[in-house]
Amino acid sequence: MSEGGAVRGAVRGAEGRAAAAATVADGGRAAETGTSGGCVASEAGTPDGRADAETGTSGGLADAVAGAAERNRARARAWAELLRLPALFTVPGDALAGAAALTARPDHRTLLAIGSSLCLYEAGMVLNDWADRAEDAVERPHRPLPSGRVSPTAAFTAACAFTAAGLALATRAGRPALTVAAPLAATVWSYDLALKHTPAGPFAMAAARGLDLLLGAAATAGRTRPALPSAALLATHTLAVTTLSRQETRDGTPTAALAALATTGALTWLLQRRPTPCLPTKRRSPDAQLHGHRGRPGPGPGPGPGSAHPFAAPLTAALAATYATTTARSYLHASLNPSPPLTQRAVGAGIRGTIPLQAALIARSGATATATVTTTALLTAALAPVARRLARRVSIT
Repeated sequence: MSEGGAVRGAVRGAEGRAAAAATVADGGRAAETGTSGGCVASEAGTPDGRADAETGTSGGLADAVAGAAERNRARARAWAELLRLPALFTVPGDALAGAAALTARPDHRTLLAIGSSLCLYEAGMVLNDWADRAEDAVERPHRPLPSGRVSPTAAFTAACAFTAAGLALATRAGRPALTVAAPLAATVWSYDLALKHTPAGPFAMAAARGLDLLLGAAATAGRTRPALPSAALLATHTLAVTTLSRQETRDGTPTAALAALATTGALTWLLQRRPTPCLPTKRRSPDAQLHGHRGRPGPGPGPGPGSAHPFAAPLTAALAATYATTTARSYLHASLNPSPPLTQRAVGAGIRGTIPLQAALIARSGATATATVTTTALLTAALAPVARRLARRVSIT
């Protein structure tokens, strides 16, 4: 081979080696670039994946909390319907009217009587639905028991617990209070389990409401006889409303509504007749101590028979008029058209009318301690609008 050919061959060999080296270098850089890109992509993707997982976990927890809260609200609403919470506001006035009938200031024993009344009333509400669950399954399937929102076992257990609590509170109020609370509890259970669908049913319910008023008198003053007239008026109202309620779920006759309307008129008139006041005298309290009021000697003679404080008559008249207007219009509508919806509305009005009736009974008894009686009557009457607003959310019947 010539010298020029050797030189040219050497040059071409050097160029080939340089090209091969460049190719290797390019491949290495490409591999490094791919590796680093994959790492970058992997690092970039990791936070997003973690964020998605965390978002999914927190969303699941939020859904679980929201579901539990919704179930709790549904359970609370079911029990509110079972207990008929708006009707509960018609109870405190019983004990207060009983205490006022003896011109006694409400005290801690009156509060115990109110607590006992509330418990026994709720026992009756729950036991009523428990006893009527088969009938309600046909006529009122939306009620808590037939709809399955409250179990029969839970309802019956609650009725027993409320009854025990009511008797325990009456025991704390003293022996006279327990003497009234025991037959009251027996009347409630007898009505719901045996007497409700008999002719004696409305009379049993009326007796229960009258006994509830006497419970307040017995707890506060240790005696009940002077409270009997007020108990009779309250029981008469309850008798009329209960009789009307027996045709809530079917087309009835106008007789019951007309009777309730007539009863309202008679009671409105009787409420404005001034009763003979019962003067406080020395008595034995539930703890067997001889005293007048709150352990102090009884006050001297008050106003003469048939007298009343000048403020008592106007307040009584106003409350009696409120009682009449609360009930009369619905009774009239039910008498003109005794259909289930109008009858149920009339029964609801009759239940709410119990509150101004109680307030009027308190006001008419005030011959002494007028400021206390007036305040008690007005506070009792103030429960009516609260019950009416709550009744828009929870049925009172």
